[in-house]
Amino acid sequence: MAQASHTQDLTFAQLSALARIEEHGPLRLGELAAKECVTAPSMTRTLTALRFGGLIERTSDPSDGRSALVTVTRRGAALLLRLRQERSELLTGRVARLTGEQRETLWSAVGILELLVTPEDEDES
Repeated sequence: MAQASHTQDLTFAQLSALARIEEHGPLRLGELAAKECVTAPSMTRTLTALRFGGLIERTSDPSDGRSALVTVTRRGAALLLRLRQERSELLTGRVARLTGEQRETLWSAVGILELLVTPEDEDES
C-alpha cells in the first residue's frame, strides 16, 4: 500500500510518525521515539522534515515548560486523510478482483492480521 501511494512525498518513517502523532498526540519527542522504536536523534530528524513541511507543530508542554509536545497540523491531518482515502480506493479495487470465496477467507483472517500488527503493549487496551 505504501509503495502504491505515488503522490506521497514522505518516507515510511515520516508517515509512520505522523500517523502515530495523530493517533496518540500530543506527544513528547521521547514518547514518540519509544512508540516508533527509534532513538531520539533519529526521531528528531524525522520530525524536522515534518515540521518544515508544515505537517506538525511543536508547542510547549503545559506540565513541563522545558519539554515540547508535537501535534499534527490541519495540513498534516488532511494529508493523512487523503493518503488513507487513496489507499482505501486501491485496496477496494484489488479486493474486487477476488472471488467470493477468496473474499470470505480474507474477511475471516482480518482479526488475526490485526493481532499481528498490534504491538504487545497495546493488546490489552
